[in-house]
Amino acid sequence: MSSNKLSRRAFLAATTTTAAVAVAAAPNDAKVVPGKVSPNEKLNVAAIGAGGKGGGDIYACRHENVVALCDVDADRAAKAFKEFKDARKFKDYRNMLEAMPEIDALTISTPDHTHAPAAYMAMKLGKHVYVQKPLTHTVAEARLLKNTAAEMGVMTQMGNQGHCGDGARELCEMIWTGAIGNVKEAHVWTHRPVWANQGMGKPLPPMVTPENLDWDRWIGTAPWRPYNKGLAPHDWRAWLDFGGGSLGDMACHIMDPIYMSLKLVEAKSFTVEVIEQKGVNTETFPIMSTIKYSFPARADMPPVDVYWYDGHWPDPKTGEEVYNRPTRPADAPEGEELGDNNFNGSFLIGENGLITTGEYGGRTRLLPASKMDQYAKPKPFLERIPDQNPYRNWLDGIKGGYKPASNFDYSGPFTEMVNFGNLVVKSGKKLKWDNVKGEVTNVENPKEIVSKEYRKGWELPC
Repeated sequence: MSSNKLSRRAFLAATTTTAAVAVAAAPNDAKVVPGKVSPNEKLNVAAIGAGGKGGGDIYACRHENVVALCDVDADRAAKAFKEFKDARKFKDYRNMLEAMPEIDALTISTPDHTHAPAAYMAMKLGKHVYVQKPLTHTVAEARLLKNTAAEMGVMTQMGNQGHCGDGARELCEMIWTGAIGNVKEAHVWTHRPVWANQGMGKPLPPMVTPENLDWDRWIGTAPWRPYNKGLAPHDWRAWLDFGGGSLGDMACHIMDPIYMSLKLVEAKSFTVEVIEQKGVNTETFPIMSTIKYSFPARADMPPVDVYWYDGHWPDPKTGEEVYNRPTRPADAPEGEELGDNNFNGSFLIGENGLITTGEYGGRTRLLPASKMDQYAKPKPFLERIPDQNPYRNWLDGIKGGYKPASNFDYSGPFTEMVNFGNLVVKSGKKLKWDNVKGEVTNVENPKEIVSKEYRKGWELPC
């Protein structure tokens, strides 16, 4: 098993599938090359996180060999455990990866703070990974995963499924053929949060941990705190230690068509600043944020500002819910829907008009509607993904040797941008990011601000 040790920090564990104590191994620089699989051969697939969204992710791989399932909550994973009764069951992904070198690929569908350590260990052992959005919890982790994927030669995919859809590609084709001229502004919004406790400024009181939940392993990299049902299994997104708030939850979906069509990956730098916030505190994300990303000219495109809006709160007079939304642009008549209306969406303002699109790039269209009626979409020139299916795209990529659509070369920098926005949400400061060097250029502690402190035994080299 020596070739399966991580470089810098490995975790060795007993092969029991119940409880075992993981201990750090000596640093090792062995490179585990992923095994070759023919197009007709089935992959050995495992899940880190098999309940909730994780159950859906591993079920999408059911036509392969599902050989192992790992979840810290046996009750939440019960459906997947029953569906794949022959798969080995684990509570600790470190144990699973050490015990089962035959695993080819993994879906990783945990709370955000566990994405990077699980994906990093898996890739260092030569495993292909499908990681739910947002790819990572911090800015530094996003660059670490991108670089590790390239180093190890594994096939990767982030679970922002709209990136495999036709809608985002239609938006690119419309923008790139001049449907609205040069884009000056883009506005992106969500109806999140849809979980409790966002805006709460103090820790929750201790509760008795459910019998089937391994709370220590759920906490993982984060600072220790006692269990409370307001943390798991549903509301962890609100908390700074575990999630990314509304931006972390939804930007990798809704902002993706903007990121792709405006070629933001090619920006050498950008700044982010807070326009407005409500409920800022040191424990959870605010109940409302409006932030502004400013990008310089890149590729063949002029400078552009991208605005993000999230949050809602009760009107103090009427009690009705008020949603944080952009001002309706002049080219959008009242009664004509922007994006997916009050839920999620975006619009782009160009020199010659307005385009709006939905959460995953769906229903991309010009406004007003009369303008769209007279418009002929360009003949498709971007490659379409078969069945618009991100799981098939990833599995086919592993077998065919080609990179999936939202591989870490794309989704790593995208997640950096999203998480950099959360640095501003948390600090309230205007920050500038060097997209080439991967560092903040206007603070004294550029390395510290993009990373975090890891609990002992769960460290990452970033």
